[in-house]
Amino acid sequence: MAAFQKHPFLWQILEHVAVERSLLSPILENRAFSDVARAAEIISGQRRIPEIHLRVQACQTVAAVTRRVARPSPAPSPCRRSLPHLAERERAQPEARAWSLPPRAMAVRATISRFPATPEALESCAVQWGVAVTPFAAADERGQPPTTGSGGDLVPRCEHCWGYFSSHCDLERWGWSCALCGTLNGFDDDTARRFQRPDACPELNASFVDLEIPVDEAEGGGDAVQARPVYVAAVDLACSEEFLELIKSSLLAALEALIPGSLFGLITFSHKIGLYDLQGPIPVVKNIFIPPDLEEDGMPVALEDVMPLLSFLAPIDTCKDRIAAALETLRPTSSWERGAASGQEEDTVLLGGRGFGTAMSALIDYLSSEYGSTFALARVFAFLSGAPDYGAGLLDTRRYGEQYASKGVDADLALLPEQIPFYRDLAAVAVQAGVCIDVFAVTDEYTDLASLKFLSIESGGSLFLYANTDDSTLPQDIYRLLSRPYAFGCVLRLRTSSDFEPGNSYGHFFPDPQYENVQHIICCDSFATYAYDFDFAHNDGFSRHTDPAVIQIAFQYSVIEPVEETSGNESQSSASNKFCLKRRLRIRTSQYRPARNISEIYDSVDPEVVLHILVHKVILESLEKGVREGRQQVQAWLALLAARYNQALSSDGRTPMSSIDIDFSQCPQLQMVPQLVFALLRSPLLRLHEEGVHPDYRIYLQCLFSALEPSSLAKAIYPVLISYSSPDKQAFPRHSLSRAALIMSESPIFLLDAFTNLIVYYSSTADPSIPFPPPRDCLLRTRINKLKQDRCITPKLTFIHGGKDDSTLFENYLIEEQDVDGSGFTTGSGFVAFRESVRNVAAEIVQEEMES
Repeated sequence: MAAFQKHPFLWQILEHVAVERSLLSPILENRAFSDVARAAEIISGQRRIPEIHLRVQACQTVAAVTRRVARPSPAPSPCRRSLPHLAERERAQPEARAWSLPPRAMAVRATISRFPATPEALESCAVQWGVAVTPFAAADERGQPPTTGSGGDLVPRCEHCWGYFSSHCDLERWGWSCALCGTLNGFDDDTARRFQRPDACPELNASFVDLEIPVDEAEGGGDAVQARPVYVAAVDLACSEEFLELIKSSLLAALEALIPGSLFGLITFSHKIGLYDLQGPIPVVKNIFIPPDLEEDGMPVALEDVMPLLSFLAPIDTCKDRIAAALETLRPTSSWERGAASGQEEDTVLLGGRGFGTAMSALIDYLSSEYGSTFALARVFAFLSGAPDYGAGLLDTRRYGEQYASKGVDADLALLPEQIPFYRDLAAVAVQAGVCIDVFAVTDEYTDLASLKFLSIESGGSLFLYANTDDSTLPQDIYRLLSRPYAFGCVLRLRTSSDFEPGNSYGHFFPDPQYENVQHIICCDSFATYAYDFDFAHNDGFSRHTDPAVIQIAFQYSVIEPVEETSGNESQSSASNKFCLKRRLRIRTSQYRPARNISEIYDSVDPEVVLHILVHKVILESLEKGVREGRQQVQAWLALLAARYNQALSSDGRTPMSSIDIDFSQCPQLQMVPQLVFALLRSPLLRLHEEGVHPDYRIYLQCLFSALEPSSLAKAIYPVLISYSSPDKQAFPRHSLSRAALIMSESPIFLLDAFTNLIVYYSSTADPSIPFPPPRDCLLRTRINKLKQDRCITPKLTFIHGGKDDSTLFENYLIEEQDVDGSGFTTGSGFVAFRESVRNVAAEIVQEEMES
């Protein structure tokens, strides 16, 4: 206490690092606080060091001790409002849903929290080594937000590795040592003056900061530049009436999610392109016919010449009713129209005439004229009812019907690559034009998403697939998509300390053509997740095993924020529906201690992140070599992990080598891994073509799974099964996915969470007095609503009463009694037989290495 009585400014430092008064006593009693007393002595003048370094050192010491002593419990992630029923959609204050959210954070989860110390240790443990990064998450992995501020362009950077200064860096008399490479960097005059005010320098006190970067108006930023949100719906008219009704309801839901001041455009496509004038009293459409000759270069007339872009884009706040009226006028094109356009007889024209590629190319060129002036990012929602079969970008769907088995060809390997590079190239053009495209395919026919996916994922958008219109969640999904914040124009850079380095990177981004380990992300929401794996930079590993490994992730991004202005004729301020472009820099620096032995590595495993890295790798393997090769890779890795684990146990003398422990009984962190791998092999992602997995559905899952954060991906692979003794009382938090678990539980109600599906199952022996379906105000319903709110997509909710309803949907998720290579229920097979096969392979690996 004497140090604080003598130097009152230390109290201000405590307040600056947000220490509660109730935590002061244990902090002051901590021995580590002698460092603060030492800082106080320095400040008292006993050592001649500039005041800037004294204040910085004291501030960092207090912050470090506070983090060691005061460990707050994680704050829950903020819940998002779920989409109401279409008949009950709220129309009031949509801007609150889009903008009144807490600052975004960055979640970083490592496969192992104790890193291997040497390459030999990495090889001996056989664990995936990497991290999963959600750069625009609602909170970090502990539920904490970043420290925010300004001056992102003023953060000191290392002269050698270009890493950013953080609270993990060591301060010297006239400079600082980089936490990544150890280089000593000097302070320039501007930094020295800035650091004299620690409260204005978030990077001094925190390892996780989010700072604003000044943007020149010449670059399209600043408060004086209007950067209005722009959205365009591109609707397929070569479709059915049911498809159009679904699209109409979806776009009406989208209008409720858009904030006032946004601009909206409507375009249709079939054998012609329709541009809608939504600003007049009556909706007017102007049509341009698409040339059937593929060799003709583009459209005969530019869309800008048909309708000026600013006439095409209508403000939401004044034209919402007119937009709704225009949607009601949408009608499918008739076979007579398509036949006349293509020169064919009416009775020979099938449902088609879908000039999607030509329409998207023309639309991107159309929007590019206002990129950087009217908008900073335009989002296009493309609604498809089938494969493009007309004009540029035409896709041949006949390859799906070929008999690959009779030709000795792997069907999965033949159907996963793209047919033509048209849509990949078009995505590159869209990026240059500031256009992000989300593709919504509503069809059960082969649409060749293997080719179409690049238009969405490489332009920063998402790919959605719905098998039919009856139970489609498209209206809810597009509402969620537009209600959550997003960043755009993002640059992601991962740096490591000098002893190790990033290996492969995974996710929906594209690498910088000039700089290594730099990824560009066109559009990033709070769910988008990316992954990296690591390798050692040299054979010595971590040369000083006592020094922590350091990872620094820098995420630079742009957001559009509303501008509040005060009206001169009114005494109160009001929203002007104007927006400005803001640029921000988020820096997260984390330390990881090297493990002293393999047991520490195994005890620090995060199985969900291990699965996350594994899924990314197996997707790439499947695309390059086929699904069979991907399956073999996964099984071989699990057998190797089991072998290495048992060798580590044997070396510790805790178990004889003759007994292969496939259940990882001595390591709770690894015990779920065999079940996760088994479920991955049983998932449609890795099931074979002859088992009835549609190639478009496989492509959709690849795009979905490669963007999910680890916990969500784990649920999608191995669903969570929870039992309830009544709708208001939970019985057990998790069961294995087997019929035996249901029988032994004796609970009447089960909730299965498979991420894309939520199933409430009542057993056939449930007491008839238990209400079915569960009441809306019960604990079970509350849990369901919470799960639905925390998803990037809307899960389908199904209620099944065993003995009365068809239980096939629920029973298909009880995978542990299914054969890993088939879908049937067989005695003595399933997960038990899978474990034995892995045990045998692991034993062979151990035996071979003992003999060698």
